[in-house]
Formats: sequence, structure tokens, C-alpha cells
Amino acid sequence: MQRDAPAGIRKVNPAEKLAAFQDHWRPRIVGELNDSYVKLAKLQGDFVWHRHDNEDELFLVVQGRLRIRFRDGEVVLEPGELVIVPRGVEHLPSAEEETCVLLVEPKSTLNTGNVRNERTVAELDRL
Repeated sequence: MQRDAPAGIRKVNPAEKLAAFQDHWRPRIVGELNDSYVKLAKLQGDFVWHRHDNEDELFLVVQGRLRIRFRDGEVVLEPGELVIVPRGVEHLPSAEEETCVLLVEPKSTLNTGNVRNERTVAELDRL
């Protein structure tokens, strides 16, 4: 017999949450972990070159293929693979096809880092 989870504990189904939105490059908060948000996002095309001066950033590919370019190389992630981009490292995420990612970032992390433009999302939605 399965019992209900204790108060404050909630199960998250990433596939269900990802089905709830269609837009690209607009992360949604699906949970909190200490001083970090757990986010889901859909990506397609190139983002912008940027860096996060004070925050590390974890990308885990759920579906699709993500290329993260650096000034001196690149990393390509397949489903189930992750990379941690250290603070201060300039990078450009890119996805040729729609790619779904789970991000773990400090709550202070702005999606475009040191760049402010039309892709900057200052207020994140929660799912």
C-alpha cells in the first residue's frame, strides 16, 4: 500500500511539466534546492554569448541535443548527460532541434547573465 508523501514533499514529472509550455529560452521553476532553483526549459537555435559572474550553472539534457560553445572549445550533450559551467566562463548554448533541459542554478541567476536583451527573463514562472 502506497502512502502519501509527507507535507512539503512533492514529486515532479519533467515530461508533464515540459508539455505545459511551448516557448523557447524561457525557463520555468519546478522546484527549489537549498539556495537554488530547479528549472525546466525548451531551447532551439542559438542563445546569446554570456557569463554568470557569481553563479555556476548545471545543464542536464532531458531530450534532444545541446551544444554549449565556449571561446576555446565546446561541449555537446545528449539525453541524460550534464555539464556544469563554472561562474565567469563565457558560453553560448545552442540547439539545432528543440531540446529540453533541466537547470540547477542559484536563485540569483539571470538567464542571460551579464547581458540584458529581449531574451532576458527577470521574473520566472513556476510550474
